[in-house]
Amino acid sequence: MTQTLPFNELGLSQPIMQAIEEIGYEEATPIQTRTIPLLMEGKDLIGQSQTGTGKTAAFAIPAIEKLLGQPACKNPRVLVLCPTRELAIQACEEIRKLTAYVSGIRPVAVYGGADIERQIKLLRGGAQIVVGTPGRVMDHMRRHTLRLQDLQTVILDEADEMLSMGFREDIETIFEDVPDERQTVLFSATMSPEILAITEQYLREPEFIKAMQKELTVDKIEQYYYNIPHSLKTEALSRLMDVFQPRPAMIFCNTKKQVDELASAMQQRGYVAEGLHGDMKQAARDHVMNTFRSGSVDILIATDVAARGIDVSGVGAVFNYDIPQDVEYYVHRIGRTGRAGQSGLAFTFVTGSREMSELRGIMRYTRADIKKGHIPTGADVTESRRRRFADQVRAAVEQGGLEPYAAMVDQMAESGISPAAIAAALLKYEMTAGGKTTMPSEADDAAFVRQEKRSERGDRYDNRRGGGRDGSRHGRHDRREANVIKISVNLGSGAGIAPKHIVGAVAGETGLPGRMIGRIEIEEKTSAFTVPAEAAPAVINALNKTRIMGRRVRCEAVSE
Repeated sequence: MTQTLPFNELGLSQPIMQAIEEIGYEEATPIQTRTIPLLMEGKDLIGQSQTGTGKTAAFAIPAIEKLLGQPACKNPRVLVLCPTRELAIQACEEIRKLTAYVSGIRPVAVYGGADIERQIKLLRGGAQIVVGTPGRVMDHMRRHTLRLQDLQTVILDEADEMLSMGFREDIETIFEDVPDERQTVLFSATMSPEILAITEQYLREPEFIKAMQKELTVDKIEQYYYNIPHSLKTEALSRLMDVFQPRPAMIFCNTKKQVDELASAMQQRGYVAEGLHGDMKQAARDHVMNTFRSGSVDILIATDVAARGIDVSGVGAVFNYDIPQDVEYYVHRIGRTGRAGQSGLAFTFVTGSREMSELRGIMRYTRADIKKGHIPTGADVTESRRRRFADQVRAAVEQGGLEPYAAMVDQMAESGISPAAIAAALLKYEMTAGGKTTMPSEADDAAFVRQEKRSERGDRYDNRRGGGRDGSRHGRHDRREANVIKISVNLGSGAGIAPKHIVGAVAGETGLPGRMIGRIEIEEKTSAFTVPAEAAPAVINALNKTRIMGRRVRCEAVSE
Protein backbone atom coordinates (compact mmCIF):
# COMPACT_ATOMS: atom_id res chain seq x y z
CA MET A 1 0.00 0.00 0.00
CA THR A 2 1.15 3.55 -0.74
CA GLN A 3 2.94 5.11 2.24
CA THR A 4 0.72 7.13 4.55
CA LEU A 5 1.31 9.15 7.72
CA PRO A 6 -0.72 9.92 10.84
CA PHE A 7 -2.11 13.45 10.77
CA ASN A 8 -0.08 14.35 13.85
CA GLU A 9 3.13 13.93 11.82
CA LEU A 10 2.10 16.50 9.19
CA GLY A 11 2.83 19.58 11.31
CA LEU A 12 -0.78 20.69 11.67
CA SER A 13 -2.01 23.26 14.20
CA GLN A 14 -3.88 22.32 17.34
CA PRO A 15 -7.34 23.55 16.16
CA ILE A 16 -7.06 21.51 12.95
CA MET A 17 -5.89 18.42 14.84
CA GLN A 18 -8.78 18.86 17.27
CA ALA A 19 -11.24 18.95 14.36
CA ILE A 20 -9.65 15.87 12.79
CA GLU A 21 -9.93 14.09 16.13
CA GLU A 22 -13.59 15.11 16.36
CA ILE A 23 -14.29 13.79 12.86
CA GLY A 24 -12.48 10.60 13.86
CA TYR A 25 -9.88 10.19 11.11
CA GLU A 26 -6.82 8.24 12.19
CA GLU A 27 -4.45 8.54 9.28
CA ALA A 28 -3.99 10.66 6.17
CA THR A 29 -4.76 9.01 2.83
CA PRO A 30 -1.95 8.72 0.24
CA ILE A 31 -3.00 11.90 -1.61
CA GLN A 32 -3.26 13.80 1.70
CA THR A 33 0.12 12.54 2.88
CA ARG A 34 1.83 13.76 -0.27
CA THR A 35 0.01 17.03 -0.94
CA ILE A 36 -0.55 18.64 2.47
CA PRO A 37 3.15 19.39 3.18
CA LEU A 38 3.66 20.87 -0.32
CA LEU A 39 0.57 23.05 -0.14
CA MET A 40 1.50 24.27 3.33
CA GLU A 41 4.77 25.49 1.79
CA GLY A 42 2.68 27.62 -0.56
CA LYS A 43 3.50 25.77 -3.78
CA ASP A 44 1.18 25.46 -6.76
CA LEU A 45 0.13 21.86 -7.27
CA ILE A 46 -1.44 19.52 -9.81
CA GLY A 47 -3.04 16.46 -8.22
CA GLN A 48 -4.16 13.54 -10.34
CA SER A 49 -6.44 11.20 -8.43
CA GLN A 50 -9.91 9.69 -8.59
CA THR A 51 -12.97 10.64 -6.62
CA GLY A 52 -12.91 9.12 -3.16
CA THR A 53 -9.23 9.55 -2.27
CA GLY A 54 -9.66 12.34 0.28
CA LYS A 55 -8.95 15.25 -2.06
CA THR A 56 -11.13 17.76 -0.22
CA ALA A 57 -9.19 17.47 3.02
CA ALA A 58 -5.95 17.40 1.00
CA PHE A 59 -6.52 20.94 -0.25
CA ALA A 60 -8.74 22.26 2.56
CA ILE A 61 -6.40 21.61 5.48
CA PRO A 62 -3.48 23.63 4.03
CA ALA A 63 -5.86 26.41 2.94
CA ILE A 64 -7.26 26.70 6.47
CA GLU A 65 -3.78 26.57 8.01
CA LYS A 66 -2.76 29.48 5.78
CA LEU A 67 -5.67 31.57 7.11
CA LEU A 68 -4.86 31.06 10.78
CA GLY A 69 -3.70 34.26 12.44
CA GLN A 70 -4.46 36.48 9.45
CA PRO A 71 -6.33 39.76 10.01
CA ALA A 72 -10.07 39.78 9.42
CA CYS A 73 -11.24 40.34 5.85
CA LYS A 74 -14.82 40.38 4.57
CA ASN A 75 -13.75 39.23 1.11
CA PRO A 76 -12.81 35.58 0.60
CA ARG A 77 -9.20 34.46 0.79
CA VAL A 78 -9.87 31.02 -0.68
CA LEU A 79 -12.01 30.08 -3.70
CA VAL A 80 -12.86 26.46 -4.49
CA LEU A 81 -14.51 25.78 -7.87
CA CYS A 82 -16.51 22.56 -8.27
CA PRO A 83 -18.36 21.23 -11.34
CA THR A 84 -21.74 20.58 -9.67
CA ARG A 85 -23.76 21.91 -6.80
CA GLU A 86 -23.66 18.52 -5.07
CA LEU A 87 -19.86 18.55 -5.00
CA ALA A 88 -19.85 22.17 -3.83
CA ILE A 89 -22.19 21.36 -0.95
CA GLN A 90 -20.17 18.30 0.08
CA ALA A 91 -16.84 20.13 -0.10
CA CYS A 92 -18.18 23.06 1.92
CA GLU A 93 -19.57 20.73 4.57
CA GLU A 94 -16.22 18.96 4.96
CA ILE A 95 -14.43 22.31 5.21
CA ARG A 96 -16.95 23.40 7.84
CA LYS A 97 -16.10 20.33 9.92
CA LEU A 98 -12.39 21.08 9.62
CA THR A 99 -12.93 24.66 10.84
CA ALA A 100 -15.06 23.62 13.83
CA TYR A 101 -12.40 24.77 16.33
CA VAL A 102 -11.08 27.71 14.32
CA SER A 103 -12.51 31.14 15.09
CA GLY A 104 -13.01 33.73 12.37
CA ILE A 105 -13.01 31.36 9.39
CA ARG A 106 -16.35 30.67 7.75
CA PRO A 107 -16.95 28.68 4.55
CA VAL A 108 -19.93 29.49 2.31
CA ALA A 109 -21.22 27.46 -0.64
CA VAL A 110 -22.70 29.23 -3.69
CA TYR A 111 -24.39 27.19 -6.39
CA GLY A 112 -27.31 27.25 -8.80
CA GLY A 113 -30.78 25.98 -8.05
CA ALA A 114 -30.80 27.69 -4.63
CA ASP A 115 -32.01 31.03 -3.29
CA ILE A 116 -29.39 33.56 -4.40
CA GLU A 117 -30.63 36.18 -1.91
CA ARG A 118 -29.76 33.88 0.97
CA GLN A 119 -26.31 33.34 -0.51
CA ILE A 120 -25.84 37.10 -0.85
CA LYS A 121 -26.70 37.51 2.83
CA LEU A 122 -24.16 34.86 3.80
CA LEU A 123 -21.45 36.46 1.66
CA ARG A 124 -22.12 39.91 3.11
CA GLY A 125 -21.70 38.42 6.57
CA GLY A 126 -18.12 37.56 5.69
CA ALA A 127 -16.88 34.37 4.04
CA GLN A 128 -13.19 33.58 4.16
CA ILE A 129 -13.65 30.43 2.04
CA VAL A 130 -16.12 30.30 -0.85
CA VAL A 131 -16.97 27.00 -2.53
CA GLY A 132 -19.03 27.26 -5.68
CA THR A 133 -19.94 26.25 -9.18
CA PRO A 134 -18.51 28.47 -11.95
CA GLY A 135 -21.88 29.75 -13.15
CA ARG A 136 -23.10 30.89 -9.74
CA VAL A 137 -19.68 32.34 -8.84
CA MET A 138 -19.83 34.46 -12.01
CA ASP A 139 -23.40 35.49 -11.16
CA HIS A 140 -22.21 36.82 -7.79
CA MET A 141 -19.27 38.53 -9.45
CA ARG A 142 -21.63 40.36 -11.81
CA ARG A 143 -23.78 41.44 -8.85
CA HIS A 144 -20.63 42.56 -6.98
CA THR A 145 -21.66 40.36 -4.07
CA LEU A 146 -18.45 38.32 -4.48
CA ARG A 147 -15.17 40.22 -4.79
CA LEU A 148 -12.02 38.25 -5.56
CA GLN A 149 -9.26 40.86 -5.17
CA ASP A 150 -8.14 39.47 -1.79
CA LEU A 151 -7.89 35.83 -2.87
CA GLN A 152 -4.75 33.99 -1.79
CA THR A 153 -5.65 30.49 -2.98
CA VAL A 154 -7.70 29.22 -5.92
CA ILE A 155 -8.58 25.52 -6.13
CA LEU A 156 -10.06 23.75 -9.16
CA ASP A 157 -11.64 20.52 -7.95
CA GLU A 158 -12.40 17.82 -10.56
CA ALA A 159 -11.20 20.11 -13.31
CA ASP A 160 -11.76 17.51 -16.04
CA GLU A 161 -15.46 17.39 -15.20
CA MET A 162 -15.71 21.18 -15.29
CA LEU A 163 -14.19 21.26 -18.75
CA SER A 164 -16.44 18.46 -20.02
CA MET A 165 -19.43 20.52 -18.87
CA GLY A 166 -18.29 23.53 -20.90
CA PHE A 167 -16.96 25.69 -18.07
CA ARG A 168 -13.64 26.61 -19.77
CA GLU A 169 -14.73 30.17 -20.61
CA ASP A 170 -16.26 30.62 -17.16
CA ILE A 171 -12.99 29.59 -15.53
CA GLU A 172 -11.09 32.04 -17.71
CA THR A 173 -13.52 34.83 -16.80
CA ILE A 174 -13.15 34.10 -13.09
CA PHE A 175 -9.34 34.10 -13.30
CA GLU A 176 -9.43 37.55 -14.89
CA ASP A 177 -10.51 38.93 -11.49
CA VAL A 178 -8.10 36.81 -9.43
CA PRO A 179 -4.85 38.41 -8.15
CA ASP A 180 -1.67 37.41 -9.98
CA GLU A 181 0.03 36.67 -6.67
CA ARG A 182 -1.80 33.60 -5.47
CA GLN A 183 -1.50 29.87 -4.90
CA THR A 184 -3.30 27.77 -7.51
CA VAL A 185 -4.25 24.13 -6.99
CA LEU A 186 -5.82 21.80 -9.56
CA PHE A 187 -7.17 18.30 -9.06
CA SER A 188 -8.26 16.10 -11.95
CA ALA A 189 -8.75 12.38 -12.59
CA THR A 190 -7.36 12.75 -16.13
CA MET A 191 -4.66 14.88 -17.73
CA SER A 192 -6.11 15.80 -21.12
CA PRO A 193 -4.46 18.40 -23.41
CA GLU A 194 -7.09 20.91 -22.30
CA ILE A 195 -6.25 20.30 -18.63
CA LEU A 196 -2.56 20.70 -19.37
CA ALA A 197 -3.29 23.96 -21.18
CA ILE A 198 -5.01 25.31 -18.07
CA THR A 199 -2.11 24.30 -15.85
CA GLU A 200 0.34 26.08 -18.14
CA GLN A 201 -1.81 29.20 -18.19
CA TYR A 202 -2.62 29.57 -14.50
CA LEU A 203 -0.13 27.57 -12.41
CA ARG A 204 3.46 28.58 -11.67
CA GLU A 205 6.10 25.87 -11.45
CA PRO A 206 3.57 23.42 -10.00
CA GLU A 207 4.41 20.23 -8.18
CA PHE A 208 2.80 17.20 -9.81
CA ILE A 209 1.36 14.51 -7.55
CA LYS A 210 -0.12 11.39 -9.07
CA ALA A 211 -2.06 9.16 -6.71
CA MET A 212 -3.78 6.82 -9.13
CA GLN A 213 -4.26 3.30 -7.81
CA LYS A 214 -2.85 0.38 -9.68
CA GLU A 215 -5.33 -2.18 -10.92
CA LEU A 216 -6.12 -4.73 -8.26
CA THR A 217 -8.06 -7.94 -8.56
CA VAL A 218 -10.34 -9.63 -6.06
CA ASP A 219 -11.28 -13.22 -6.77
CA LYS A 220 -13.67 -15.73 -5.20
CA ILE A 221 -15.58 -13.17 -3.18
CA GLU A 222 -19.25 -12.47 -3.77
CA GLN A 223 -19.60 -8.71 -3.62
CA TYR A 224 -22.79 -6.65 -3.23
CA TYR A 225 -23.59 -2.97 -2.73
CA TYR A 226 -26.61 -1.17 -1.29
CA ASN A 227 -27.39 2.48 -2.03
CA ILE A 228 -29.11 3.61 1.18
CA PRO A 229 -29.21 6.78 3.30
CA HIS A 230 -27.06 6.89 6.40
CA SER A 231 -30.12 6.78 8.66
CA LEU A 232 -31.00 3.27 7.40
CA LYS A 233 -27.52 1.75 7.51
CA THR A 234 -27.76 0.16 10.96
CA GLU A 235 -31.15 -1.38 10.21
CA ALA A 236 -29.85 -2.68 6.88
CA LEU A 237 -26.78 -4.14 8.58
CA SER A 238 -28.95 -5.90 11.17
CA ARG A 239 -31.19 -7.43 8.51
CA LEU A 240 -28.25 -8.68 6.46
CA MET A 241 -26.64 -10.15 9.57
CA ASP A 242 -29.89 -11.96 10.47
CA VAL A 243 -30.48 -13.40 7.00
CA PHE A 244 -26.93 -14.32 5.97
CA GLN A 245 -25.75 -15.27 9.48
CA PRO A 246 -22.03 -14.70 8.80
CA ARG A 247 -20.06 -15.76 11.85
CA PRO A 248 -17.70 -14.16 12.52
CA ALA A 249 -18.10 -10.87 10.67
CA MET A 250 -15.96 -7.75 10.32
CA ILE A 251 -17.47 -4.30 9.81
CA PHE A 252 -15.29 -1.40 8.65
CA CYS A 253 -15.92 2.27 9.39
CA ASN A 254 -13.85 5.27 8.34
CA THR A 255 -13.71 7.00 11.73
CA LYS A 256 -13.18 6.11 15.36
CA LYS A 257 -16.37 7.94 16.29
CA GLN A 258 -18.43 5.83 13.89
CA VAL A 259 -16.87 2.63 15.28
CA ASP A 260 -17.93 3.54 18.82
CA GLU A 261 -21.44 4.58 17.77
CA LEU A 262 -22.05 1.48 15.66
CA ALA A 263 -20.66 -0.91 18.28
CA SER A 264 -23.03 0.59 20.86
CA ALA A 265 -26.00 0.43 18.47
CA MET A 266 -25.38 -3.21 17.56
CA GLN A 267 -24.96 -4.19 21.22
CA GLN A 268 -28.28 -2.54 22.02
CA ARG A 269 -29.87 -4.60 19.26
CA GLY A 270 -28.66 -7.79 20.92
CA TYR A 271 -25.59 -8.59 18.82
CA VAL A 272 -22.32 -9.65 20.41
CA ALA A 273 -20.15 -6.91 18.91
CA GLU A 274 -17.01 -5.02 19.89
CA GLY A 275 -15.22 -2.00 18.43
CA LEU A 276 -11.53 -1.57 17.65
CA HIS A 277 -9.72 1.69 16.84
CA GLY A 278 -6.50 3.58 17.49
CA ASP A 279 -7.65 5.48 20.59
CA MET A 280 -8.02 2.27 22.58
CA LYS A 281 -5.25 1.25 24.95
CA GLN A 282 -3.22 -1.76 23.92
CA ALA A 283 -4.63 -3.93 26.71
CA ALA A 284 -8.18 -3.16 25.58
CA ARG A 285 -7.30 -3.87 21.95
CA ASP A 286 -5.72 -7.19 22.90
CA HIS A 287 -8.81 -8.15 24.89
CA VAL A 288 -11.13 -7.39 21.97
CA MET A 289 -9.00 -9.38 19.53
CA ASN A 290 -8.73 -12.35 21.87
CA THR A 291 -12.51 -12.51 22.34
CA PHE A 292 -13.01 -12.22 18.58
CA ARG A 293 -10.52 -14.98 17.78
CA SER A 294 -12.01 -17.26 20.44
CA GLY A 295 -15.52 -16.84 19.05
CA SER A 296 -16.88 -15.08 22.15
CA VAL A 297 -17.52 -12.02 19.97
CA ASP A 298 -19.40 -12.48 16.67
CA ILE A 299 -18.82 -9.04 15.17
CA LEU A 300 -15.67 -6.91 15.09
CA ILE A 301 -16.17 -3.27 14.09
CA ALA A 302 -12.92 -1.54 13.18
CA THR A 303 -11.17 1.28 11.35
CA ASP A 304 -8.67 0.49 8.60
CA VAL A 305 -5.71 1.60 10.70
CA ALA A 306 -6.73 -0.46 13.73
CA ALA A 307 -7.28 -3.55 11.59
CA ARG A 308 -3.94 -3.23 9.82
CA GLY A 309 -1.64 -6.11 10.72
CA ILE A 310 -4.33 -8.14 12.47
CA ASP A 311 -3.88 -11.80 11.62
CA VAL A 312 -7.57 -12.52 11.13
CA SER A 313 -8.81 -14.05 7.91
CA GLY A 314 -11.58 -16.35 6.78
CA VAL A 315 -14.35 -14.34 8.41
CA GLY A 316 -17.86 -15.13 7.24
CA ALA A 317 -18.42 -11.69 5.69
CA VAL A 318 -16.97 -8.21 5.52
CA PHE A 319 -19.25 -5.16 5.68
CA ASN A 320 -18.09 -1.77 4.42
CA TYR A 321 -20.38 0.32 6.61
CA ASP A 322 -18.54 3.34 5.21
CA ILE A 323 -17.18 3.21 1.67
CA PRO A 324 -13.37 3.12 2.06
CA GLN A 325 -11.34 6.28 1.55
CA ASP A 326 -8.97 4.55 -0.84
CA VAL A 327 -9.34 1.77 -3.41
CA GLU A 328 -6.53 -0.23 -1.84
CA TYR A 329 -8.34 -0.15 1.49
CA TYR A 330 -11.26 -1.94 -0.14
CA VAL A 331 -9.06 -4.81 -1.28
CA HIS A 332 -7.42 -5.17 2.12
CA ARG A 333 -10.80 -5.13 3.84
CA ILE A 334 -12.63 -7.75 1.84
CA GLY A 335 -9.55 -9.95 1.54
CA ARG A 336 -10.27 -11.09 5.09
CA THR A 337 -13.44 -12.93 4.11
CA GLY A 338 -13.71 -16.44 2.67
CA ARG A 339 -12.66 -19.68 4.26
CA ALA A 340 -10.19 -22.16 2.86
CA GLY A 341 -11.50 -23.39 -0.47
CA GLN A 342 -14.70 -21.35 -0.20
CA SER A 343 -15.85 -18.00 -1.49
CA GLY A 344 -16.42 -15.09 0.86
CA LEU A 345 -19.05 -12.38 1.14
CA ALA A 346 -18.54 -8.61 0.99
CA PHE A 347 -21.26 -5.98 1.44
CA THR A 348 -20.75 -2.27 0.81
CA PHE A 349 -23.09 0.56 1.81
CA VAL A 350 -23.06 3.71 -0.33
CA THR A 351 -25.04 6.91 0.11
CA GLY A 352 -25.80 9.21 -2.80
CA SER A 353 -24.35 9.75 -6.25
CA ARG A 354 -20.91 10.84 -5.01
CA GLU A 355 -20.31 7.55 -3.23
CA MET A 356 -21.75 5.65 -6.19
CA SER A 357 -19.06 7.32 -8.30
CA GLU A 358 -16.46 6.14 -5.79
CA LEU A 359 -17.88 2.62 -5.96
CA ARG A 360 -17.60 2.63 -9.75
CA GLY A 361 -13.96 3.58 -9.32
CA ILE A 362 -13.48 0.59 -7.02
CA MET A 363 -15.15 -1.70 -9.55
CA ARG A 364 -12.91 -0.45 -12.31
CA TYR A 365 -9.64 -0.77 -10.43
CA THR A 366 -10.41 -4.11 -8.82
CA ARG A 367 -12.06 -5.45 -11.98
CA ALA A 368 -14.71 -6.78 -9.65
CA ASP A 369 -18.37 -7.43 -10.41
CA ILE A 370 -20.05 -5.76 -7.43
CA LYS A 371 -23.72 -6.59 -7.80
CA LYS A 372 -26.58 -4.44 -6.60
CA GLY A 373 -28.12 -6.12 -3.58
CA HIS A 374 -31.59 -5.87 -2.10
CA ILE A 375 -32.15 -5.31 1.60
CA PRO A 376 -34.11 -8.23 3.12
CA THR A 377 -37.71 -7.45 3.98
CA GLY A 378 -39.11 -7.82 7.46
CA ALA A 379 -40.75 -11.07 6.32
CA ASP A 380 -37.34 -12.35 5.13
CA VAL A 381 -35.81 -11.63 8.52
CA THR A 382 -38.68 -13.23 10.41
CA GLU A 383 -38.56 -16.36 8.26
CA SER A 384 -34.80 -16.61 8.68
CA ARG A 385 -35.08 -16.39 12.46
CA ARG A 386 -37.94 -18.93 12.44
CA ARG A 387 -35.94 -21.46 10.41
CA ARG A 388 -32.89 -20.99 12.59
CA PHE A 389 -34.90 -21.51 15.77
CA ALA A 390 -36.65 -24.56 14.32
CA ASP A 391 -33.28 -26.06 13.37
CA GLN A 392 -31.99 -25.46 16.90
CA VAL A 393 -35.06 -27.10 18.40
CA ARG A 394 -34.74 -30.16 16.14
CA ALA A 395 -31.05 -30.48 16.97
CA ALA A 396 -31.78 -30.30 20.70
CA VAL A 397 -34.49 -32.98 20.41
CA GLU A 398 -32.15 -35.28 18.48
CA GLN A 399 -29.40 -34.75 21.06
CA GLY A 400 -31.74 -35.76 23.90
CA GLY A 401 -31.27 -35.06 27.61
CA LEU A 402 -34.39 -32.89 27.77
CA GLU A 403 -35.93 -34.52 30.85
CA PRO A 404 -35.01 -31.75 33.36
CA TYR A 405 -36.39 -29.11 31.02
CA ALA A 406 -39.54 -31.13 30.33
CA ALA A 407 -40.13 -31.20 34.08
CA MET A 408 -39.89 -27.38 34.14
CA VAL A 409 -42.48 -27.20 31.38
CA ASP A 410 -44.76 -29.49 33.37
CA GLN A 411 -44.40 -27.24 36.41
CA MET A 412 -45.38 -24.14 34.42
CA ALA A 413 -48.26 -26.07 32.84
CA GLU A 414 -49.56 -26.91 36.32
CA SER A 415 -49.71 -23.17 37.06
CA GLY A 416 -52.05 -22.67 34.11
CA ILE A 417 -49.66 -21.90 31.23
CA SER A 418 -50.16 -24.24 28.30
CA PRO A 419 -47.14 -25.92 26.66
CA ALA A 420 -48.06 -24.13 23.44
CA ALA A 421 -47.92 -20.73 25.18
CA ILE A 422 -44.57 -21.63 26.74
CA ALA A 423 -43.18 -22.58 23.32
CA ALA A 424 -44.53 -19.37 21.77
CA ALA A 425 -42.96 -17.25 24.53
CA LEU A 426 -39.58 -18.92 24.01
CA LEU A 427 -39.91 -18.39 20.24
CA LYS A 428 -40.68 -14.70 20.78
CA TYR A 429 -37.67 -14.35 23.08
CA GLU A 430 -35.36 -16.00 20.57
CA MET A 431 -36.65 -14.15 17.54
CA THR A 432 -36.26 -10.77 19.24
CA ALA A 433 -32.57 -11.43 20.00
CA GLY A 434 -32.93 -12.17 23.67
CA GLY A 435 -35.55 -9.52 24.21
CA LYS A 436 -33.20 -6.63 23.32
CA THR A 437 -34.68 -5.68 19.97
CA THR A 438 -38.03 -5.67 18.23
CA MET A 439 -39.14 -7.37 15.08
CA PRO A 440 -38.47 -5.55 11.78
CA SER A 441 -40.99 -2.75 11.34
CA GLU A 442 -43.31 -2.07 8.42
CA ALA A 443 -42.11 1.57 8.46
CA ASP A 444 -38.55 0.43 7.76
CA ASP A 445 -39.83 -1.86 5.02
CA ALA A 446 -41.54 1.10 3.39
CA ALA A 447 -38.42 3.25 3.73
CA PHE A 448 -36.31 0.61 1.99
CA VAL A 449 -38.90 0.32 -0.81
CA ARG A 450 -38.80 4.10 -1.37
CA GLN A 451 -35.01 4.05 -1.42
CA GLU A 452 -35.01 1.13 -3.85
CA LYS A 453 -37.14 3.14 -6.27
CA ARG A 454 -34.82 6.15 -5.99
CA SER A 455 -31.81 3.90 -6.57
CA GLU A 456 -33.44 2.37 -9.65
CA ARG A 457 -33.96 5.84 -11.11
CA GLY A 458 -30.29 6.54 -10.50
CA ASP A 459 -29.36 3.29 -12.25
CA ARG A 460 -31.39 4.32 -15.29
CA TYR A 461 -29.51 7.61 -15.36
CA ASP A 462 -26.18 5.79 -15.19
CA ASN A 463 -27.15 3.43 -18.00
CA ARG A 464 -28.05 6.37 -20.22
CA ARG A 465 -24.79 8.15 -19.53
CA GLY A 466 -22.75 5.02 -20.29
CA GLY A 467 -21.43 4.12 -16.87
CA GLY A 468 -20.18 7.47 -15.53
CA ARG A 469 -16.74 8.94 -15.32
CA ASP A 470 -15.13 5.79 -13.98
CA GLY A 471 -16.57 3.49 -16.62
CA SER A 472 -16.91 3.46 -20.35
CA ARG A 473 -18.63 6.35 -22.08
CA HIS A 474 -20.92 5.74 -24.99
CA GLY A 475 -22.19 9.25 -25.61
CA ARG A 476 -25.46 10.96 -24.85
CA HIS A 477 -28.88 9.36 -25.02
CA ASP A 478 -31.27 10.01 -27.89
CA ARG A 479 -35.04 9.75 -28.21
CA ARG A 480 -34.88 6.19 -29.46
CA GLU A 481 -33.20 5.03 -26.24
CA ALA A 482 -35.20 6.77 -23.54
CA ASN A 483 -38.36 8.67 -22.71
CA VAL A 484 -37.09 12.23 -22.99
CA ILE A 485 -38.55 15.73 -23.03
CA LYS A 486 -37.48 18.53 -25.36
CA ILE A 487 -36.86 21.89 -23.68
CA SER A 488 -36.79 25.21 -25.55
CA VAL A 489 -34.59 28.10 -24.34
CA ASN A 490 -35.02 31.78 -25.25
CA LEU A 491 -31.31 32.27 -26.07
CA GLY A 492 -29.41 31.26 -29.20
CA SER A 493 -26.25 31.87 -31.19
CA GLY A 494 -27.03 35.59 -31.36
CA ALA A 495 -26.45 35.73 -27.60
CA GLY A 496 -23.21 33.78 -27.93
CA ILE A 497 -24.78 30.51 -26.81
CA ALA A 498 -22.99 27.27 -27.71
CA PRO A 499 -23.82 23.65 -26.75
CA LYS A 500 -21.25 23.68 -23.96
CA HIS A 501 -23.10 26.58 -22.30
CA ILE A 502 -26.31 24.55 -22.28
CA VAL A 503 -24.53 21.54 -20.80
CA GLY A 504 -22.75 23.65 -18.21
CA ALA A 505 -25.90 25.48 -17.13
CA VAL A 506 -28.01 22.33 -16.76
CA ALA A 507 -25.30 20.36 -14.98
CA GLY A 508 -24.26 23.24 -12.76
CA GLU A 509 -27.76 24.34 -11.76
CA THR A 510 -29.41 20.94 -11.29
CA GLY A 511 -26.63 18.42 -10.70
CA LEU A 512 -27.89 16.41 -13.67
CA PRO A 513 -24.85 14.72 -15.31
CA GLY A 514 -23.90 16.43 -18.56
CA ARG A 515 -24.03 13.20 -20.53
CA MET A 516 -27.72 12.82 -19.76
CA ILE A 517 -28.44 15.86 -21.94
CA GLY A 518 -29.45 14.73 -25.41
CA ARG A 519 -29.57 16.42 -28.80
CA ILE A 520 -28.78 20.15 -28.59
CA GLU A 521 -30.02 22.50 -31.33
CA ILE A 522 -28.74 26.08 -31.49
CA GLU A 523 -30.64 28.63 -33.61
CA GLU A 524 -29.98 32.36 -33.81
CA LYS A 525 -32.57 33.36 -31.22
CA THR A 526 -33.44 30.10 -29.49
CA SER A 527 -31.95 26.78 -28.45
CA ALA A 528 -33.39 23.38 -27.59
CA PHE A 529 -32.19 20.19 -25.93
CA THR A 530 -33.56 16.97 -24.49
CA VAL A 531 -33.35 15.48 -21.02
CA PRO A 532 -34.91 12.39 -19.39
CA ALA A 533 -38.61 12.99 -18.83
CA GLU A 534 -38.42 12.55 -15.06
CA ALA A 535 -35.68 15.20 -14.83
CA ALA A 536 -37.42 17.80 -17.05
CA PRO A 537 -39.49 19.60 -14.36
CA ALA A 538 -36.45 20.16 -12.15
CA VAL A 539 -34.36 21.35 -15.12
CA ILE A 540 -37.01 23.84 -16.27
CA ASN A 541 -37.54 25.16 -12.75
CA ALA A 542 -33.81 25.63 -12.13
CA LEU A 543 -32.98 27.24 -15.48
CA ASN A 544 -35.83 29.73 -15.18
CA LYS A 545 -34.07 31.09 -12.09
CA THR A 546 -30.64 31.53 -13.61
CA ARG A 547 -28.64 33.21 -16.36
CA ILE A 548 -26.50 31.97 -19.26
CA MET A 549 -23.80 34.28 -20.59
CA GLY A 550 -25.28 36.98 -18.36
CA ARG A 551 -28.74 36.73 -19.95
CA ARG A 552 -31.88 35.74 -18.08
CA VAL A 553 -33.13 32.30 -19.13
CA ARG A 554 -36.71 31.49 -20.05
CA CYS A 555 -37.42 27.88 -20.96
CA GLU A 556 -40.32 25.47 -21.33
CA ALA A 557 -41.12 21.95 -22.47
CA VAL A 558 -42.16 21.67 -26.12
CA SER A 559 -43.66 18.89 -28.22
CA GLU A 560 -42.00 17.60 -31.39
